[in-house]
Amino acid sequence: MDKAKYVKQFILPKEPCMDWASKSMIERAPVWCSVDLRDGNQALIEPMGLEVKLEYFRLLVELGFKEIEVGFPAASGTEYDFVRALIERALIPDDVTIQVLTQAREHIIKKTFEAIRGAKNVIVHVYNSTSVAQREQVFRKGREEIKEIAVAGARLLKTLTEEAGANYRFEYSPESFTGTEPEYALEVCNAVLDVWQPTAACKAIVNLPATVENAMPHVYAQQVEYMHKHLKYRENVVISLHPHNDRGTGVATAEFGLLAGADRVEGTLFGNGERTGNCDIVTLAMNMYSQGVDTGLNFADMPYVSALYRKFTGMDISPRQPYAGELVFAAFSGSHQDAIAKGMRFREETGRTVWDVPYLPIDPKDVGREYDSDVIRINSQSGKGGVGYVLEHAYGVKLPAKMREAVSYLVKDISDAQHKELKSPEIFKAFEENFLSNRPVFDVGEVHYRQVDGITAMVEVLEGGRKLTLEATGNGRLDAVSNALKKHFNVAFTLTGYEQHALASGSFAQAISYLGVMVDGRTYWGAGENSDITLASVRALVSALNNYLKARA
Repeated sequence: MDKAKYVKQFILPKEPCMDWASKSMIERAPVWCSVDLRDGNQALIEPMGLEVKLEYFRLLVELGFKEIEVGFPAASGTEYDFVRALIERALIPDDVTIQVLTQAREHIIKKTFEAIRGAKNVIVHVYNSTSVAQREQVFRKGREEIKEIAVAGARLLKTLTEEAGANYRFEYSPESFTGTEPEYALEVCNAVLDVWQPTAACKAIVNLPATVENAMPHVYAQQVEYMHKHLKYRENVVISLHPHNDRGTGVATAEFGLLAGADRVEGTLFGNGERTGNCDIVTLAMNMYSQGVDTGLNFADMPYVSALYRKFTGMDISPRQPYAGELVFAAFSGSHQDAIAKGMRFREETGRTVWDVPYLPIDPKDVGREYDSDVIRINSQSGKGGVGYVLEHAYGVKLPAKMREAVSYLVKDISDAQHKELKSPEIFKAFEENFLSNRPVFDVGEVHYRQVDGITAMVEVLEGGRKLTLEATGNGRLDAVSNALKKHFNVAFTLTGYEQHALASGSFAQAISYLGVMVDGRTYWGAGENSDITLASVRALVSALNNYLKARA
């Protein structure tokens, strides 16, 4: 690696442009323009066919996009036919504007106008590159010549629109804006605006692309703020951003650009685009949503959006993709799971409406995710809080605090041995086999009681193929059964951690009991289930004692 060949590429304005730095958040959503069907499509290994593009267009409309760049009609027959299909099949809602891209070249512009004939709401987006590198290496032209290309394109757009008797809106991009001297970019954009003479009724769009990210986001913000302060006709101009993601900061670049005065963002779902991609509109919009901004876009069913995106593009979504990835809400760490579980319980207890649950920047349910399957994920790194949360929310099993540790160690050991994550049914199965219905040594059949001086229990014990009847007296029914088992198995234990609750509501609700038997300072846990609370408690005792006897053996 040779760092010597890399030098500073960015060009800052000659005046301070740092007003954006005093702002802490974006107060309102920008105008969104999806470029999935043009910028995103051209970046695919296998570009979408006509019918797939039509399906994608419908998805974008469903999500709430009001401006959609549908293609570069002069680039290919498929691109041209797609634009015509949208128009001729009347697939464009009245409140949606399509956008078409064209280079500032006469024959390409004319072909573009052929494609959009008959459309109601159209933005014609014309561009030419203005950067130092492109002027010197690609076009080998001076500043005036490059500016004239932009102005000539702007004139032709205006002329053809007038000839068509249409009300098309215009957009101009100084491509590679971030590699252009800000003063020169301003000069070119103002020259284009002088041709178009934008009005309040027909605003022009000046798009400022970070065609290749070559600097930190705050540099882009200063460049955007400079344009915001000095563009002519500013009240009638929409400043648009088109960040790419070469440095991995496309979303931050867009956010800083909006703080700097921009009004609009062009981007794609999940950042699909050339090289490292475009600005990810899903992440950008959800960032705003997480701070209470109405974005106008609907990602309430993120799994649905993700599935269609994969289907249409053939691209994948990282499990760690913000807001949409399979694992972005997942907590495997024991301490994280415990904090989330306590935070959720706190919301229930207090009725809090503001979302501030630890480790979860938004409510997963807002994007169609579920707590038990998407948030608390159990593997060998998980803790007692996570295992307890899954059992409670999926099965209504509310383990005593001290019992959670025993259950969690069991579950973690199973996960560790199998080298995999355990799903909710597997966790419950482990709990059931080891605490609820485990009978490796003995079981109890019928139990009868009589009350004279205290409670006497006649306990039917099934052990090693034999049926025995034990009898003992105690202070209560459970104590009497406990005394009978102590004598039979010759073990001195005390009962600890006894808790119980209903598993369902109604007169036929099942009850579940939990208790531990303490022997020589160590506790062995059990659980029991029955519609009769006393029988549930006896079963919990039988389970706990079986766990002790199994360990002793």
